[in-house]
Amino acid sequence: MHRALNLHLGGDSTYPFRLQRSYSLRIILEQGVLNMTITHTNRWLWLAAFLLLGWLIYQLSPILSPFLVGILLAYLGDPLVDRLERWKLSRTWGVIVVFALFILLCLLLLLVLVPMLGKQLMHLYQLAPQGLDWLQLTALPWVQMQFGLDENFWRFDQLKSAFSENLGSTKDVVAVILSQATASSIALLAWLANLLLVPVVCFYLLRDWDLIMAKLRSLLPRRREETVMALMRECHEVIGAFLRGQLLVMLALAVVYSVGLMLVGVELGLLIGVLAGLASIVPYMGFVVGIAAAIIAVLFQFGLEPYPLLGVAAVFTVGQMLEGMLLTPLLVGDRIGLHPVAVIFAVLAGGQLFGFTGVLLALPVAAVIMVLLRHVHDLYKLSDLYAEPPVEPPSQT
Repeated sequence: MHRALNLHLGGDSTYPFRLQRSYSLRIILEQGVLNMTITHTNRWLWLAAFLLLGWLIYQLSPILSPFLVGILLAYLGDPLVDRLERWKLSRTWGVIVVFALFILLCLLLLLVLVPMLGKQLMHLYQLAPQGLDWLQLTALPWVQMQFGLDENFWRFDQLKSAFSENLGSTKDVVAVILSQATASSIALLAWLANLLLVPVVCFYLLRDWDLIMAKLRSLLPRRREETVMALMRECHEVIGAFLRGQLLVMLALAVVYSVGLMLVGVELGLLIGVLAGLASIVPYMGFVVGIAAAIIAVLFQFGLEPYPLLGVAAVFTVGQMLEGMLLTPLLVGDRIGLHPVAVIFAVLAGGQLFGFTGVLLALPVAAVIMVLLRHVHDLYKLSDLYAEPPVEPPSQT
């Protein structure tokens, strides 16, 4: 009977084994296809969740501002609190000390720096008609003569009269601003609530910062924890280099430029120095903006006298030498690596999407994206897509 069965099955005694192997192979293939389908579905779910999160953040951006600013301030203050903890001070008292220092700094700015800047802004506003006179009577006629333009090509009478009529009307300007600010009591209350919410959010986040970080780390997938933590450490270095380094460089340059220009005797030295320091967020932009504004101010104030112009050149030369040889290597290093064009685009894009909060968070976010793109670039270099095709040996005939 066994022989007959073998004849019936084609005389192949291995048929039951081939049948079992084919069945096992089919199960393996089906499981592989199922796993691929699940993986593909999970990727789409993750993408959908990411897009939904981005849409929610964009929709909630008006109320997210105090929370984002609070997170940023807590991130900046955490190293100081950690250092105070190493000095045997409790976490809560360390946060209180940091808050006291921050409030003292804000009061110092409000009581000293802001009134001085306000006076210089008013002085600049009063000098505007004289600037228009110089532009209309000296600079533009020279350009007109050089390029052969018509006599009536430049028309500045209306602009000059508008500036002259509005001189001395600062009270009216302040009244208009206050009326616009108080036009909607609900909007004013919302703005005040957001302003008061920032220190509250910052205090609680700063007090529980280490605990929050530990809980977030515990949620990471166990197999990817080391990779994610390595990326986070690199992002932390880049963001810290910018926030604690570049901002200190900007502050130092603002002090150097302001003090130097005031020693030269420039009336608008403080305003120009602060502007140049803020513009130093983009490499060399602070130098270009500051020296151009300082030269124009010196020409209005002193004319063509050589010594003030040489003083301005010396101030900005010293500032650039300090930035290149001392401040940037010491405070920032080479960990940021953002191209100046990328810096400008990030700031403008952040302001367009999220307003002032977007401007504050633009460069830290850009730094994180740069770190991730750097790792994507390394993975691409190691992939088969980038690898060179194998060199075939020459055929021997």
